[in-house]
Amino acid sequence: SRPGHFDGVCTVVLKLFNLVRPKVALFGSKDYQQLQVIRAMVRDLNLGVEVVGMPIVRDPDGLAMSSRNAYLSAGQRAQALCLSQSLDLAEQVVAAGERDSAVILAAVQSHIEQHDSAEIDYVNLVDASSLEMVNGSIGPSSLVALAVRFGNARLIDNRVLRLPPVPSGEHSVVV
Repeated sequence: SRPGHFDGVCTVVLKLFNLVRPKVALFGSKDYQQLQVIRAMVRDLNLGVEVVGMPIVRDPDGLAMSSRNAYLSAGQRAQALCLSQSLDLAEQVVAAGERDSAVILAAVQSHIEQHDSAEIDYVNLVDASSLEMVNGSIGPSSLVALAVRFGNARLIDNRVLRLPPVPSGEHSVVV
């Protein structure tokens, strides 16, 4: 939703990598899109850096830690919990057997929209590797990515949805 943003990120990270020459670089998974863009840059430019995605750090109540959380009023912070709750909901819907991306997205968006201070920037379901939008049935590894405003704070969060393995002896059928 912010054209050109990742061009600037890549420029800054590439300059840093050229100065430091790391063998390994750790990036948080909260900005999953940024992580994947940096992985692609490293691969495309043969930089020889291993890019490792680190887990999202969350407060005990589930809100993803961010310096932007300081801009939330107490009420907005309470409502912002709907982000991690909506991602939990997406996991539950998939675990119950749902595979239709539109149904999964509708459940997530509906949960967020129940919170009056939430202003959705985007709610997307994409392939976790390519970041291409998923239309129709989700694949074995899909990402729900959110950007939602609460007052002046634009918060992001995400969750990789993994399909449960097919029990041995059974065959999966794509329709």
